[in-house]
Amino acid sequence: MSGIRQQILNLCRDVIGPLLAVDGGVLYIVSVEDDLLTVHLAGTCAGCPGAPITTRFIIEPAVRSVSPSIKLTVTAGAAIPKGALPVEEFVAAP
Repeated sequence: MSGIRQQILNLCRDVIGPLLAVDGGVLYIVSVEDDLLTVHLAGTCAGCPGAPITTRFIIEPAVRSVSPSIKLTVTAGAAIPKGALPVEEFVAAP
């Protein structure tokens, strides 16, 4: 596992996920590579009018602090993308 990938996963697990959870949101990791992170916002983030603000002012700056050139894709909704796992499960998976 590359260093950048691990740093991004740690950031998602230790910072972004807990911030969303405070308001009942759930962060799912769809995929993560050195140059691409795809996440899904669920729980109370699904359908929340503040989800774009959360993405722009919390998720994007946090991720870019680890990898300035990474491409970030964020989706939100009640339907969880196939293969996505809650951040804690994704990080714990072998």
